[in-house]
Amino acid sequence: MENAKLKELNLLDKFLFDEAMEDQETYQMVISILMENEVELLGGTETEKELRISSEIRQVRLDVVGMDREGKLYYTEMQKRNTGNLIRRSRYYQAQLDVSLLEPGSIDFNLLNDSCFIMIAPFDLFGKGLYRYTFEEVCRECPELKLEDGAVRVFINTKGTNREDFSQEFLDFMDYITRTIDESAGRSGSGRIKKIHKKICRIRRSEKAGVKFMQRWEELAYAKQDGKEEGIKENSLNVAKRMLKDGRLTLEKIAEYAGLSYEEVKNLKTE
Repeated sequence: MENAKLKELNLLDKFLFDEAMEDQETYQMVISILMENEVELLGGTETEKELRISSEIRQVRLDVVGMDREGKLYYTEMQKRNTGNLIRRSRYYQAQLDVSLLEPGSIDFNLLNDSCFIMIAPFDLFGKGLYRYTFEEVCRECPELKLEDGAVRVFINTKGTNREDFSQEFLDFMDYITRTIDESAGRSGSGRIKKIHKKICRIRRSEKAGVKFMQRWEELAYAKQDGKEEGIKENSLNVAKRMLKDGRLTLEKIAEYAGLSYEEVKNLKTE
């Protein structure tokens, strides 16, 4: 990502995804396509939303958050790389999200909003070849009995193989996520995908978005250059230290950008 120009980014890249999803209509169309269900969002969307219920507990920062007219919350995360901890991370995120929904002192847990956590990735976390994995709590002894606690976790695999189970619009969007180009949008018969692509094209032409992207790119590039003479590993550690000091990125993102494991970054923060 760091060597790419803004126009070369795909929706898989967090920067472009976040910029596009700031537009409520765009996010609404994306959710509707992914869930194959018409979703009408209420109010604006939030990108890079940070949740921290205590200074002693690690923060959660989600790519995009929106709410529909029934009060159901949609949290969407774009994940380009398999870090090996995504399933349990989604559990932690869901727990943090739930805690953030109730006011201090609230005793009625029925006030919790229904929620849908969606993670989009270009790989198959579960190895079953499915495009979409939807998880709801069910009873082991009585599988037809659902807990119905209002929480759903969805994992989207853009490389699925069960094409017969999905609409052509959904399949076209899977291709568009990984190849966000005129050809992919033009080949699709979906009006929503064409509208999404128009939004992407406006972002790519935007001077403001271009400056924002270059600033982020340069910050990472300069940080990495500083530690070059000390070797690749030391360089990565220096980059991570600078990012930790800056405090604007999550530990997962620091690990991704610096080329380190999550545990290494976590240890750096402790030190």
